[in-house]
Amino acid sequence: MTSPMHKVLMEEETDPGSSAEARVQRKQFDRNSAWLQSHASEVYRQTRGKCICVASEQLFVADTAAEALAQATAAHPNDKGRFVHYIPKEKVPRVYANER
Repeated sequence: MTSPMHKVLMEEETDPGSSAEARVQRKQFDRNSAWLQSHASEVYRQTRGKCICVASEQLFVADTAAEALAQATAAHPNDKGRFVHYIPKEKVPRVYANER
């Protein structure tokens, strides 16, 4: 059995404005990610079974990803580096592997 061929299109972004926006977004994301890493044990302990969103180094917690994102966006509309994450209900070992 052969797998279908997929086309990949790559484009180079040369617009300085777009590149600057992407750098700002990445800086904001990195800052939010670092905040979560430094508060992970507390956040995970208190938010099991919930969706979280981190924006401007602030935590938003809700039952759904859409709700968490809406809270964060309302509070920090200029933070484009926000992200949503689901915290599993139970703390169990997880195995991640790629099937070949």
